Amino acid sequence: MSWETVIGLETHVQLSTKTKLFSRASTAFGASPNTNVNLIDCGLPGVLPSVNKEAFYKAIRFGMAVNAQINQTSIFDRKNYFYADLPKGYQITQMDLPIVLGGSIDIQLEESVKTINITRAHLEEDAGKSIHDEYDGFSAIDLNRAGTPLLEIVSEPEISNAKEAVAYMKAMHQLVTYLDVSDGNMAQGSLRCDANVSIRKKGVKELGTRTEIKNINSFKFIEKAINFEIKRQIKILEDGEKVTQETRLYDSSKDETRPMRSKEFANDYRYFPEPDLLPVIISDQEIQKIRDEFPELPKEKEARYQRELGLSEYDSQIISSSKSMADFFDASVEKTKNYPLLSNWLIGEISAYLNKEQIEIHESKLTADKVAMLINRIDDQTISGKIGKSIFEEMCLSGCTPDEIIESQGLKQISDDGAIEEIIMTVINENPSQVEAYLGGKDKLFGFFVGQVMKLTEGKANPKAVNSILKEKLK
Repeated sequence: MSWETVIGLETHVQLSTKTKLFSRASTAFGASPNTNVNLIDCGLPGVLPSVNKEAFYKAIRFGMAVNAQINQTSIFDRKNYFYADLPKGYQITQMDLPIVLGGSIDIQLEESVKTINITRAHLEEDAGKSIHDEYDGFSAIDLNRAGTPLLEIVSEPEISNAKEAVAYMKAMHQLVTYLDVSDGNMAQGSLRCDANVSIRKKGVKELGTRTEIKNINSFKFIEKAINFEIKRQIKILEDGEKVTQETRLYDSSKDETRPMRSKEFANDYRYFPEPDLLPVIISDQEIQKIRDEFPELPKEKEARYQRELGLSEYDSQIISSSKSMADFFDASVEKTKNYPLLSNWLIGEISAYLNKEQIEIHESKLTADKVAMLINRIDDQTISGKIGKSIFEEMCLSGCTPDEIIESQGLKQISDDGAIEEIIMTVINENPSQVEAYLGGKDKLFGFFVGQVMKLTEGKANPKAVNSILKEKLK
């Protein structure tokens, strides 16, 4: 029997504000448990929340980027449920009047681009964290995360398989980091999603019963969790049984989803308007300010790199795909003019190093100034490209500048034609049989002579000058 999958994603984006959504407590990651908490986060009686303006600005910036409707008047609601890590017994969120309505995001598939529509994006506070494996027989609660501002982005159920879901999340990650809405750190929970998955027979318009897989926080796990759930639901249906609407968790160690709780409906949460917060009104002047400060997005960068810097379409796409790489490239461009060589190094040696170490470029000892200096020394023929690679390795280890390494290790390239000619004549005089063979038609021996010259100069001879003088001397 032919089945088709229908997937909708609820993406939770932790906004990169310094303080929480309704309190002045810090949002810094990695603090000791229950240290980034104040009375509001603890939900003590009598405390009153106040709105973080920056969270609204970031939400609006996202809405503008996806061409959504911005609700300049929005309200908060209470979503009532009880968990130990939700100290108030309710979550402050937006139900009836969210900040962002509609919009869309394009995802890149293997041979095409698909548009996924967005239903809404609303602001809400995060819950704390329950820890079950620290104390034997007890669960611990860390409220550091409680009250952290989230933007929940709800897609339409237009995603057809796990690969599309991953493409959607990658596009979302790129967008929110470019907008400086979030740092997008999935390992720290800054970007995670709930996947609503259902199966129906091909040709049937009515949606099947869906399950929700909660809090998936890596691209790999998104694909694995959805694929498992698709197979699980198809087996249930083909066995003549019915899928149960429920919330499930993905267990990465067993590569399976398992039941968490029966799926709640909106009326189970007893939503009602938050009585402690007035409607939030964003003025036309504030909207215009956000538009005026709107950052350059990937497609715009890609076009600029080709138009102004002469990069290839491929190089432009690769560099603009990552905000950290694009920012590094833009900073380096201020210090060097050989843009193609710079892009080659970023895409080649530098990316290979970062992948090997599994770090971002800002976590390395590389800086835009140092890389630009390396490019300039290759460009002005102070060093060869080959020596440049050894200097780069030393830069990564020590953090020294290329000039410091060149000076301390005596790596300056030999570009004096007289000195190179003298070395070439030594090689020719010491290898008469190879010279005779070359002159007799064995052209491939030319590489032998180049190699001998480079060996005698420890790789410091200017390759261009070596080739030119050798051709003249071997006539």
